[in-house]
Amino acid sequence: MSAGDGAAAPAPFGPLTPDFVLAAVESAGLFCDGRLLTLNSYENRVYQVGIEDAAPLVAKFYRPGRWSDAAILEEHTFLAELAAAEIPAVPALELDGRTLHAFEGFRFALFPRRGGRAPELDDPAVLTWLGRFLGRIHAVGATRPFVHRPDLTPRSFGEEARDALLETAFIPAELRATWQSVVDQALAGVHACYARAGELPTIRLHGDCHGGNVLWTDAGPHFVDFDDARNGPAIQDLWMLLSGDAPAMARQLDHVLEGYEAFADFDPRSLHLVEALRTLRLIHYAAWIARRWDDPAFPAAFGWFDSPRYWQDMILALREQVALMDESPLTRQF
Repeated sequence: MSAGDGAAAPAPFGPLTPDFVLAAVESAGLFCDGRLLTLNSYENRVYQVGIEDAAPLVAKFYRPGRWSDAAILEEHTFLAELAAAEIPAVPALELDGRTLHAFEGFRFALFPRRGGRAPELDDPAVLTWLGRFLGRIHAVGATRPFVHRPDLTPRSFGEEARDALLETAFIPAELRATWQSVVDQALAGVHACYARAGELPTIRLHGDCHGGNVLWTDAGPHFVDFDDARNGPAIQDLWMLLSGDAPAMARQLDHVLEGYEAFADFDPRSLHLVEALRTLRLIHYAAWIARRWDDPAFPAAFGWFDSPRYWQDMILALREQVALMDESPLTRQF
């Protein structure tokens, strides 16, 4: 529902009271001890649930209507393949032959609890370690594509997101024409970057591989939250580990690729897509918030979204991206 529309739609996760969550988990054949902790998540709802005489589990309740059962099971299958290859991703637990469960209209999965801290992305050794595991993830991801999950393309992440935003009342009237003009210019830059890169292979990706989805322990990293897994170019899982100016990102990239290329090939043409993918993420992120505004968690967490300042800042950010996409791509230093 757009800002300014009529009565609000029912909250998608309204029925998920503590008693409901515990009853759902017990419907899968487990016995809860009554402990329940809500974990940080907006797209879905995620809880740490105490289990009698066993370690706590993580219960993930999927947002109704987002993914088909087949698409969710593809996520679970990918995680199982990674776990079988001894790659540190957290697979869904199989109970009574199933990883996807249903309870009174909600679908959920259970995962082992894994702790950890945010990785130190300014540490070259950490970047190389992450690169090794991403190379291994991509080696598995390249063996076959997702069938029921979408591809990351300029159309799906850019043009469809732009169109969805233009159908809402979020963009202030006085900024609407400027915003659309800048977005269209940015998307033209995205297409130019893709043209310069040429035809690149697509593989199964994590899809949202930023530092918050990597948990670090003394034994190294493990990767969590494959909810956005999809087909796309390998560089999508690498560029979000990079930050700073171009020389800093080039140095970071070298460290990542030092580990990555031990397990997977890297096509240097994909470097043309770094700023294009960053641009698509900016547009897609805004559309994601707009599409979820009927969920009470979103106005509470992203109150700034419904303000002129956000849209002014987005215009400036996209103009910067237009300039960056016109520059030479990142180059490896060694």
